[in-house]
Amino acid sequence: MRTVSRSAVPALTTDQMRDVDRAMVEDLHIELVQMMENAGRNLAELAIIRFSPASVTILSGPGGNGGGGLVAARHLANRGRQVQVVLSEPDRLTPVPAHQAGILARMGVTMASRPAPADLVIDALIGYSLRGDPAGTAAELITWANGQAVPVLALDTPSGLDLTTGGAGTPAVWATATLTLALPKVGLLDAPSAGELYLADISVPPLVYQRMGITIPELFRQSSLLRIGP
Repeated sequence: MRTVSRSAVPALTTDQMRDVDRAMVEDLHIELVQMMENAGRNLAELAIIRFSPASVTILSGPGGNGGGGLVAARHLANRGRQVQVVLSEPDRLTPVPAHQAGILARMGVTMASRPAPADLVIDALIGYSLRGDPAGTAAELITWANGQAVPVLALDTPSGLDLTTGGAGTPAVWATATLTLALPKVGLLDAPSAGELYLADISVPPLVYQRMGITIPELFRQSSLLRIGP
C-alpha cells in the first residue's frame, strides 16, 4: 500500500466535506448508495489487509457512517469472515442504511442486540456530523469498544472525535487505525485517538474539488487505499 505524507494531502473542514457530499449528489447525481458502497468495500479491504481477522464485530449507527459499516459487513462475510453487527439505533435507520441492513438480514448475517468479542472491532457509529458528546447506546458501545483487548478500526473518524478541533469527547473511540474518506478531515491529522491514518477513494471526481478551489494530487491513480504518513 502506498504511503503519502500528510503535507501532500489537503485536509477538509466538516463544512467542506458537507459541500463535497452535496456536490456529488446534487450536481453530479452520484448517489449516496454508490459512495457508501465504495466506503464499505474499502473498509473491508483494509480490515483484511491490515488486521487479517477471522471474526469481526461491527458497531453501526443509523446514518451514512453506519451504512458504510453495514456494507463492510457484507463484503467481510462474502470473504469468509465471521461477522456480527450491532445497530446503535435500529429503529432510526435512514433509508440507505436500512436498505443495507435488509441485505444483511437476507444473507443471514448476525444482527445482535449486544456486541460479542471478536478479533477486530469496526467503529461505524458516528461520522463527521457529531454534535456534542455521544449519548445513549452509542456511548455504551464506544465504552465497550475501548474495553476490548483487540484492534479497533474506525470508519472516517473515531466516534466521539470533534473533526474541527481534534478533541476527543466523553466517551470517544480510541482507534488502532482510522480509514477516512475522500480527503482527511482537519481534526484527524493530529488526533492521538485516530491511530494509524488511511485514506479511501469514494469516487469524488477532481472537478468537485476544483470548483471549491482545492488543488489535489492524483492520490488514487494506483489504488483506492492509501496510508497517510507523518
